[in-house]
Amino acid sequence: MSNRVTLSVDAMGGDFGPHAILPASLFALERHPYLTILLIGEIEQLESLLAAQRITDSVRSRLKIMPSGESVSMDDKPSIAIRHRQDSSMSLAVKAVAENQADACVSAGNTGALMAFGRLVLKMLPGIDRPAIIASVPTLNGHCYMLDLGANVDCSAEHLLQFAIMSTVMVEAVDNNPCPTVGLLNVGEEAIKGNEQVRLANKLICEQSNLNYIGYVEGNDVFAGRADIVVCDGFVGNVTLKSSEGLARLISNRVRQSFSHTLYRRCLAFLARPVLKEMQEQMDPSRLNGATLLGLQGIVMKSHGSADQKCFGYALDRAVAEVLQNVPGKISERLSGYLSSVGD
Repeated sequence: MSNRVTLSVDAMGGDFGPHAILPASLFALERHPYLTILLIGEIEQLESLLAAQRITDSVRSRLKIMPSGESVSMDDKPSIAIRHRQDSSMSLAVKAVAENQADACVSAGNTGALMAFGRLVLKMLPGIDRPAIIASVPTLNGHCYMLDLGANVDCSAEHLLQFAIMSTVMVEAVDNNPCPTVGLLNVGEEAIKGNEQVRLANKLICEQSNLNYIGYVEGNDVFAGRADIVVCDGFVGNVTLKSSEGLARLISNRVRQSFSHTLYRRCLAFLARPVLKEMQEQMDPSRLNGATLLGLQGIVMKSHGSADQKCFGYALDRAVAEVLQNVPGKISERLSGYLSSVGD
């Protein structure tokens, strides 16, 4: 496939809107000379902010601004967004992918609305009922992938099975891992542990010989890297992710405060600065910003709603990587074999 990449970006989404998203997009264009960005939002605001930026002709020529109507608020229900926000920046960003104007879209806006627009406009991959949010999570031995992280609060056992299949295909494609291990998040490793939904999902996944299933994993196993993929429902996954991000910030702040208490400790902090900087970067939640709505017939990347310029830039980078790796195409190619075995 061509190395030219076009992203449609919802400029009005998230806590900071275009004040973070416009500079992040400009910086992404500087980093990726093959990238074009279709920035969708309130035209006068975007033009005003752009006029204050110092950019090269090369960057400006690859930034296209497209006007939108009323934005999707973080409080809008998905049904309201679908009925009344069809000309919003979020809706138009998804439609750009469906109409082949863009290879992927990125939004920091309302997760439920983004999922709803994705399902309505891009449709689901054959054999998949619901999209799931999947993201990379740091572990002791590198990273693992976790899903669902909030798209589906209530999941059936069949949905969890589909998540296991989709994520296996994705990790095979993205990480060149021919046999990724899959774990099902539970409150214990014993067969009797967990609710009925999790126990039934365990039975269904066990029956799939083409999945490298290792059984139940617990919360501490996620960050120990026991499995390449950790499957759970969206309620559990989102709580786990947000808790880990909060813990990372707590540890970082406590270390910083501890080193500032006395002159002696400040001197130690100066000597340990390279180590502390490396640790802070490794634990920075924004470094892994960007979660894919897996299962759609197109790439939709969800950024944290609180993403600043740097954080949103990571989501743009992840979208570019998925386009270059042709993730939806690879998933489609391999998915039929997995799903056919489910019906056997």
